[in-house]
Amino acid sequence: MTDVRTTLERLREAARRTLREAGLPSGPPLRPTPRAWRFDGLVALALAVATVHYGIDNVNVVVMREIAPGVEIVVPRPSGPGGLAYMVTLAVVASGALALRRRYPLAVLCVVTAATLATPQSVMRLTFYAFVIAVYSAAVYSPYRVATLAALPVSVVLVGTSGNSVIPIVPHHYIALLILVPMAVAAVGLRTWKLRTDEGRARLLALEREQAEALRRAVEHGRARIARELHDVVTHNVSVMIIQAGAARKIMKASPEQAGEALLAVEAGGRAAMTELRHVMGLLTMADEGEGRDTADSVAVPAPQPGLDQLETLVGRVRDTGLPVGLTVTGPPRPLPPGLELAAYRVVQEALTNTVKHARGATAAVTVEYGPERLRVEVTDTGGQPGAGAAAGNGRGLIGLRERLAVHDGTLRTGRRLTGGYRVEALIPLETP
Repeated sequence: MTDVRTTLERLREAARRTLREAGLPSGPPLRPTPRAWRFDGLVALALAVATVHYGIDNVNVVVMREIAPGVEIVVPRPSGPGGLAYMVTLAVVASGALALRRRYPLAVLCVVTAATLATPQSVMRLTFYAFVIAVYSAAVYSPYRVATLAALPVSVVLVGTSGNSVIPIVPHHYIALLILVPMAVAAVGLRTWKLRTDEGRARLLALEREQAEALRRAVEHGRARIARELHDVVTHNVSVMIIQAGAARKIMKASPEQAGEALLAVEAGGRAAMTELRHVMGLLTMADEGEGRDTADSVAVPAPQPGLDQLETLVGRVRDTGLPVGLTVTGPPRPLPPGLELAAYRVVQEALTNTVKHARGATAAVTVEYGPERLRVEVTDTGGQPGAGAAAGNGRGLIGLRERLAVHDGTLRTGRRLTGGYRVEALIPLETP
């Protein structure tokens, strides 16, 4: 009993859903193109001219019809000015409505059906051809599938049975049905095929748009990554070189030996900058240069990206500028993904660069803490006077750091310290070893 009730409830729900959806369109109303409007207008005009000419030729014509051997009757036809005006009006209305057959197919079918039923049986050709086109148009273009399937048989039956044995629409009544019903079925099939084709084309276009958007995002991401790398490399090394060159200029006469050491530091900084720039450019050009080459020819391998094992070198270059920097590493160091190590290295590099530029005379401290679940990198300074390049900053460096860390689900905290100075802290989740 439970299964039977469940089945009945499902059937009732399906019936209610069908009734609710019966009045809903199966698709959006057709928006004919200008070319379609012109074509339909020409069809309506040509049919109107032909049917009006037919009506004029048949007004005041007496037609004799033989209904039995030796028995003839007079078939009445419209006559006089009134009959002519009546036939012309029916021809114009039925044919002219076809100009709107794509935009309002059901309304056109109703109008043409009414005109066909109002046409005298002796001149049914006046509107019959317009009726055939209206049936086809309703089946093909109407978005109201249920209403169309209900209207088509009614229209066909009304017109098909409007004749009689004396004056048929066509030689036999059933010929109209044999012509119109298959045409309507074929038109519905054609409409279904068109809808599926349009849906497939729409899906293809949507997929192409998604691919183009994904390509655009990938290009933007690549550009942003290149901009971050160049900013980090150039800003840090050039800032350090400027400070060291300025110090060498000031002490060149008084202490040539110290000036020479400062210039050597400038040279070392330039070489470091060139090495990192070659690495960045190598990442961009390695794939292109490798195309069309043999494996043996592809020997240009870029240098490894800097990581946490190079922090001591980085801190040493900053110390050479006169900024005291302390480095503390806590916790057992362990291998980390290269991208994560590079992000942590860039945090220290950007923070120390900002200290050199914005806190002249300060003391800085770098802390790297290897935790069981996260890596903590902190750079603090005690505060000082802004340097010559402080006004050129635009905050792009910290934005780039946040973007780098977001790739690894990391966070960046920055702000002034209560005791003076500035603090930069990065927290990066690590996989449990």
